[in-house]
Amino acid sequence: MKRFPGSIRATLGAAGLLAALGGGFATGPAHAAGIIEIDGSSTVYPITEAVAEEFQTASGGTKVTVGISGTGGGFKRFCRGETDISDASRPILKEEMILCAQNGVKYMELPVAYDALTVVVSKNNDFVDYLTVDELKKMWEPGAQGKVTNWKQIRDSFPDVPLKLAGPGADSGTFDYFTEAVVGKAKSSRGDYQASEDDNVIVQFVSREKGALGYFGLAYYEENKDKLKAVPIKANASAQGILPSLATVNNGTYQPLSRPIFIYVKEKAAQRPEVRQFVEFYLKEGAALAKEVGYVDLPASAYVMAQKNFSTGKLGTGFGGSPEVGLHVEDLLKREGKL
Repeated sequence: MKRFPGSIRATLGAAGLLAALGGGFATGPAHAAGIIEIDGSSTVYPITEAVAEEFQTASGGTKVTVGISGTGGGFKRFCRGETDISDASRPILKEEMILCAQNGVKYMELPVAYDALTVVVSKNNDFVDYLTVDELKKMWEPGAQGKVTNWKQIRDSFPDVPLKLAGPGADSGTFDYFTEAVVGKAKSSRGDYQASEDDNVIVQFVSREKGALGYFGLAYYEENKDKLKAVPIKANASAQGILPSLATVNNGTYQPLSRPIFIYVKEKAAQRPEVRQFVEFYLKEGAALAKEVGYVDLPASAYVMAQKNFSTGKLGTGFGGSPEVGLHVEDLLKREGKL
């Protein structure tokens, strides 16, 4: 069974991706009979693609199309009523909630896995043994733009090597979560870095520069660990450096860069039998498929709670319109939903 890496945004584009899946964009409305239309995060895409592939085989006729417009682009389409399900690597934001409300789109928020944002350097980098969150902030905060340009400015023991940065673009949910977790405010970042919606660009940039650093989801690091090194992260100077892994995400020690990732299901779409069956299949099989494509499955109890929330039609988001760092997914699932 073919599994695509964590991002192929620029390599194939959404239309090429769907053609590669043997699908193609639905030419009619999202509620066309037998078609389930999904769009959104390229981070969540590998899991949704794997679930869609399995479901299409099991259902014997339902067609599932999966696009990769990015979390923000996916929510724009979703809140205009153009898609049935939106993949999201961060919670729905306040402005997106308003857009959904204006268009009468109600939704269910369902976490499907954990991702661990992975900070990477080149295999040729022989001096970075760990980084603290404060050191990452020193690199990435807006005030660093044009000023913090050398590794020696990050730590006195680092060599005199130019610091070159790469990361997701501003429309990315990964960008939103990283800036919230590291800088303290979503979308707050220096702008003089190699920004790309294609993780392949980040991989190539970091792998060829000894002094380069970038970040993206764990699954994409796993696809490229022959070219890159993951950096252990310390929550503070006295903490132990922790590498992202299934174990460190599940035991809560990889903080603050582990996060739940989501699907959002439109209420009206969930009234269609094929969409209900797909979401139920997702929540049943998603744990195993998440691990297969390089993500961390949620605790079994969280999938049970998500299934209950879906079956009872619990609407809205458990967030207040912005990401939260360090939130346990079971606590999220117990919260009252907001639209």
